[in-house]
Amino acid sequence: MNILKTLQSLNACHGPSGDEAEVASLLEKLAMPFVDECRRDTMGNLIAHKKGAGSRVLFAAHMDSIGFIATYIEKEGFVRFCKVGGLHAPDLIATPVRFKNGVRGVICLNEGVEPKEMTLEDLYIDIGAHDEEEARAMVGIGDTAVYDTPTFGAGDRLVSPYMDNRISCIVLLMAMEQFQKSENDLYFVFTVQEELGLRGAKTAAYAIDPDYGIAVDVTVSADELGSKHSGSSRLGGGAAIKVMDSSIICHPEMVSKLSALAGERGIDVQMDVIRSGGTDAGSIYTTKMGVLTGGISIPCRYVHTPQEMVDRGDVEACARLVCAFAEASL
Repeated sequence: MNILKTLQSLNACHGPSGDEAEVASLLEKLAMPFVDECRRDTMGNLIAHKKGAGSRVLFAAHMDSIGFIATYIEKEGFVRFCKVGGLHAPDLIATPVRFKNGVRGVICLNEGVEPKEMTLEDLYIDIGAHDEEEARAMVGIGDTAVYDTPTFGAGDRLVSPYMDNRISCIVLLMAMEQFQKSENDLYFVFTVQEELGLRGAKTAAYAIDPDYGIAVDVTVSADELGSKHSGSSRLGGGAAIKVMDSSIICHPEMVSKLSALAGERGIDVQMDVIRSGGTDAGSIYTTKMGVLTGGISIPCRYVHTPQEMVDRGDVEACARLVCAFAEASL
């Protein structure tokens, strides 16, 4: 699988939290050759099922992204917005965005506001309209927008909007592609509304009722300049095995199992501990009577900014580890 081209295709889809159908349609097309069936549930989760008589295993990667929703249009034609998921004002000035209907714009700061003092309320989207009437013909209240920034390679690294979490969707696809044989009953679930509170994984896990669950997501990389080490992993260090985040302390049995599989298959791994932020693991873990749950994470720089960065080798290591768990005797 060409990671870069697949990322570009996924990011060409409109998929903020709550409106993931375009992303789901593409992922279904890409996944279908490797599984027995695909279906969508009421929430919009895409569930790709590889049937087996053994343990029921759920792999979850959320397909939604953070984004913007139009709330007000100024008489000058500028669009005010609020956040869909975790947006941070300092990251957004001069960022290009794209609405679902194809209208493009750029995020701007109110005149006279100091960048160090700004909030999201001080920002607006300039869509090139001359006045309110023209703007309303282009964008309506409640319309959503996403980052419209490029995807490209930089040495061994990949740079793109929405590595969180389209890169993990690609990891699941790569694992399906590598998959050889297993007795396990496998569910590869591309979840919705993770950025709004791990919502899609909650309903999917309840319906599937897995014996084991693994959330695949990005994690904060601790190797940026000036890092305060709010995370434990780094780019190029391999797949990060989740130990703890704000949503979960992973079951020791899962941490040990993933570590052992990595050792058996020669997969580079590191431990993933972050001070804040959660993943779908938090919802899966507490489903019904509880699920043995772990996480496989891709270290990522500049999370939730318009351009995030991952290491190609880490992505490949994560896919190999997902595949190893899928094929394991459980």
